[in-house]
This record gives sequence, C-alpha cells and structure tokens, in this order.
Amino acid sequence: MASNENNTVYQGNEPEDSNNMHCQGMINKDKRDAMAEGLLDLLRPAVEEVDLRVKSVRESQVELRQHIDDLDEVLKKLATEKEAPIELDGYVKKLTNCKRKITVINSILHNAQDRLQKLNQRISKNTGKRSSVLSVLTVNQMPEISIVDQSMSVQ
Repeated sequence: MASNENNTVYQGNEPEDSNNMHCQGMINKDKRDAMAEGLLDLLRPAVEEVDLRVKSVRESQVELRQHIDDLDEVLKKLATEKEAPIELDGYVKKLTNCKRKITVINSILHNAQDRLQKLNQRISKNTGKRSSVLSVLTVNQMPEISIVDQSMSVQ
C-alpha cells in the first residue's frame, strides 16, 4: 500500500493492524460498558424511589384499612346496642365502599411495584446483552473506519 513519512496505511491482514483493531475494540467496549453502567446508575435511583414510595403508600393504605375496619366494627356495635338518633347505615355503606376501593388500589399498587421490580431486573439483564452485541457490531465495522481515516490523512 502507500506510506508517508509518519502515516502508514496497513492492510487488514498485517499483525500490527489486527492488534491495533483489538485495542480499539477493547477501548470502545470499555466506553460502551461505562455508558451502559452510567445509564443504569441514572435509572436505578428513580426506580428505587418509585419503589420506596409505592411501599410507603401500601403501608399507609394497610393502616388506613385497619382504621376503617375498626371504625366499621364500632359503628356496627353502636347500631346494634341502641337506637342512634342519627341513621348510620349510610355511613357504614360509605365506609364499606371506601374499604373496597382501598383494597382495589392496594392491588393495583402491588402490581405496579412488581412491574417496576421486573423492569429493573430486565434493565440490568439487557445492559450486559446489549454491550456484547454492540462490541461485536463495532469490531466488525472498525476496519472500514480506520482505513478511511488513515487514507484521508495520507492525502
């Protein structure tokens, strides 16, 4: 091929070129791995924060449900023991409806928390897979890029 004083263009089958390509591939792989880790580190706190908040909401709803159950029992006891001047049946029905709604919301939050945990696991799992796929693709494309760059410097 052609050579200039300091610029040498190697053919793809020479040992220096393959070593150079291997080093460039390792550097690019390290950069991709660092980028993947950075993205994972960027997303992880958000997922963990949402997970923590979902847990706290679930705990408060369990506590609220317990208070509603206690109040429901007290109201039913009052209704059976003596005639109240106020009709409590409507309020008991409202409390029962609230209890049912809280149960539904608790179920929805539980499902959302499960999906967030699965998403976090998939992100971690796919990061490694994508890094290896990208390294294979980059190594296959590297000879074309380096030859073009070196041929431009010869001119």
